[in-house]
Amino acid sequence: MKNKSVYYRRDGRWECRISFGKDENGRRKYRSFYGKTREEAEFHAELALGNEKKDTILTEMTVRELILEWLFVTSTRIKESTMANYLMKAEKHLIPAFGDMQCCTLRSRDVYVFIESKLKSGLSPRYVTDIIVILKSVFRYGSQEYHIHNVIDGIVMPKKGKPDVKILSANEQKKLETYIAENQNLTALGISFSMYMGLRIGEACALKWSDIDFEKRILTVSHTVQRIQAKNSSKKTKLVLSEPKSISSRREIPIPERMLEIMRTFKNSDSLYVLSNSHKPVEPRVMQYRFAKLLKNAGLPSVHFHSLRHLFATNCIALGFDVKTLSELLGHSSVEVTLNRYVHSSMERKRVCMNLIDISA
Repeated sequence: MKNKSVYYRRDGRWECRISFGKDENGRRKYRSFYGKTREEAEFHAELALGNEKKDTILTEMTVRELILEWLFVTSTRIKESTMANYLMKAEKHLIPAFGDMQCCTLRSRDVYVFIESKLKSGLSPRYVTDIIVILKSVFRYGSQEYHIHNVIDGIVMPKKGKPDVKILSANEQKKLETYIAENQNLTALGISFSMYMGLRIGEACALKWSDIDFEKRILTVSHTVQRIQAKNSSKKTKLVLSEPKSISSRREIPIPERMLEIMRTFKNSDSLYVLSNSHKPVEPRVMQYRFAKLLKNAGLPSVHFHSLRHLFATNCIALGFDVKTLSELLGHSSVEVTLNRYVHSSMERKRVCMNLIDISA
């Protein structure tokens, strides 16, 4: 745009002043456009004068409007739990930061400032990346439907480190095994599902006896349980039973002998959920609370329930499992996920490996 000057006013607004031609008295004509930011003032000038970019369309649609439209369109093809996750991140992070901005005024630097502020607030790089992935999907949709310039596409995500998951040592694991053997109950059974078969906590809570074939010695993972935000309800959250996390998460797992013995002790009606012994599943956060209490009673350090799944993966590698088999047992989409997130090498294991090196004179 030629003959344009943009400057910050004393009243706190930005002004984009355009000069175009002269009047009949020879005086230059001006027209001013205002905004809370420089980009917004320039956007209003472009919109009013009809100067559109070749491959994009200028629109007054706000980021909030685009996000809500994308959520509505997306809701028809994703799980309810996934939709609740998207909605929570949009309402808690994206809309407060960008909601009032016009889509055409959003710049990459705005996104980088947002990323930096979220990291400084204590959010992990992985979580911040998840938020930006949603924003990328929103603007990809806006680009396809409205030809909005997609400034998010080139955003570089914050560097994600390997999750620092604390797992029990070999001695602590033996102590836990001894404790649950001496205190057999449904909580101990739930712990065993994760520690000896690698189930996620939601998958274990969703198990029914009909999912377990004692003759073929196969356990089928076909559902998961989780608590999500509830919309249009008197309650803030609700417990939902849904399909597993991904297609690869729906799987059949051979049952080890030690698990068969434990499960036969609690076998009940096929219609009942295994870990609740009722027609309603036990809630994952209740299982996590019970696990924390059990660790305290056993004199063991506090670890998250999910660390049992990491412990299972690490033990399998130590026993000689090939990574492809382990990846399928865990329900991962790729072996990279298994290696990068779930396999932990202790100092004892590193020492054993190093001692395998034959140093000859």
